[in-house]
Amino acid sequence: MGLTKTAIFNTSQNKLATIFKVLAHPARIAILQYISTQDACICNDIVEEIGLAQPTISQHLKELKSIGLIEGEIEGKKVCYCIALDRWKEIQTLLNSFFNETKINCC
Repeated sequence: MGLTKTAIFNTSQNKLATIFKVLAHPARIAILQYISTQDACICNDIVEEIGLAQPTISQHLKELKSIGLIEGEIEGKKVCYCIALDRWKEIQTLLNSFFNETKINCC
C-alpha cells in the first residue's frame, strides 16, 4: 500500500496493518516463540533452532525490531535478542481493542 493511501485510514488501522505485515511470516512467529521461551537474551542460537541461513534470520530479526517487538544488545561481535515486553503489551492492547470493538455477527 502506497504512502498516499495510508492517509485515508486512521492511526489504529495503520498501526495494526504494520504489525500484521511484520507478523505475517511464519519464520518471524517461530523466532518470537523461540526467543520468548528463553531465560536470557540469545545470540547465535536462533540460526540453529530455526534452520534458516544466518542472513535470512538477520533480515527477519530486523523486521521484528522495526516494530519494536524485540530488543538487541551488542556484545562484541554478537547481538543478543530478547522480547521487548513494554511494546508487546502495547501491541496486545491494540489487538484487544480491535477485537473488543468487533461485533460477532456470523452468517
